Amino acid sequence: MRMSVELPLWRALAGYRVLTMLYAIGLCATAYSHFVRPWVAVAYYAVLVVWTLATLPRVANEAACTKRFLAADLAVALTGILLTPLADNHERIATGGPTLPSIWTAGSVLAFAIKGGWRWAAVASTAVAAVNLVERGRPARDTVHNVILVWVASIAIGYVVEVARASERTLARALEIEAATRERERLARDIHDGVLQVLAMVKRRGTALGGEAAELGRLAGEQEVALRTLVSGGLVPVSRVSQDAAAGAVVRAVEEPEDDGPVDLRSLLAPYASGRVSLAEPGAPVPLPALVARELAAAVGAALDNVRVHAGEEARAWILVEDEPDGIIVSVRDDGPGIPAGRLAEAEGEGRLGVAQSIRGRLRDLGGSAELSSVPGQGTEVELKVPKKAKAGRR
Repeated sequence: MRMSVELPLWRALAGYRVLTMLYAIGLCATAYSHFVRPWVAVAYYAVLVVWTLATLPRVANEAACTKRFLAADLAVALTGILLTPLADNHERIATGGPTLPSIWTAGSVLAFAIKGGWRWAAVASTAVAAVNLVERGRPARDTVHNVILVWVASIAIGYVVEVARASERTLARALEIEAATRERERLARDIHDGVLQVLAMVKRRGTALGGEAAELGRLAGEQEVALRTLVSGGLVPVSRVSQDAAAGAVVRAVEEPEDDGPVDLRSLLAPYASGRVSLAEPGAPVPLPALVARELAAAVGAALDNVRVHAGEEARAWILVEDEPDGIIVSVRDDGPGIPAGRLAEAEGEGRLGVAQSIRGRLRDLGGSAELSSVPGQGTEVELKVPKKAKAGRR
């Protein structure tokens, strides 16, 4: 059941409108003999009764209480205030006599406060204040007192409603996260007791048997790592896995977000984890603008492609994600033979721009940097740095 802190407020407002309507009619009845044009008051109260009772469903919830209704409701209240000098005698008005709608007017202002918060309440109460001053003709002490009271009370209630709504959204989100966490933990237990153990066994037996069974074991190992990542953090987005028969590599085409809102970089790097690629990441999200996160993940993918092509299928790689105060650092290291001195410059001269464009070019467009260090026989490390406020350039 969805909780709502506003529903009791709407119900209280509906009751308030009915009670204050009866109160206003009672005031009129007790002073009926003093009215110079009682028929004006009677006609107005007839409209007020019909309007109040007919619009009770409108103040049942936020959805039914539309802007058009609020404007019409406030117009009924303001009209009653302006009709007071026409119906009542001048002496009663001058001595502080009540207006025709009396405190029913506050219900209209409170509806604005509950619907739109303190800003809407300020607009409505200001309109009521202006009309009250016009009705009295001069800023009497009691008029100013009542106007300030309605103005302050309505704004305070509107502010409280805004805070309550924010608290309700926060609580609802926390409950959703708690429910998702419990469900993930339950699935993780079930998967660990079944699927993961089977995949681990297939990996061990396939490696021991060799041949085609070894390839099957390798694929089982990759799926085990991906599944462990999924059930432990829920970071792997929806993806499609296909087999590139020509290169013998597993290709993951990840469904990317369409907007440019913040994206958790971990979710884009998680699909790269496999039996031979280890991913180490912070426990908290690593948010980046969507375009920046995709470009950084693509640079990591290009670095891993270089590992596969130049270090061999059996080479291992490690991805390390560091969330620093001023930027994000992603390191890709492998245990391959390393890059001979001068080989990168030679590759660029031959028109092979994998490192120059796919890695360094991407990071340069992001306002970051890509540092490559390699020692023959000790592997290669690529360190990618991007500032947290980086923006993807046009490519």
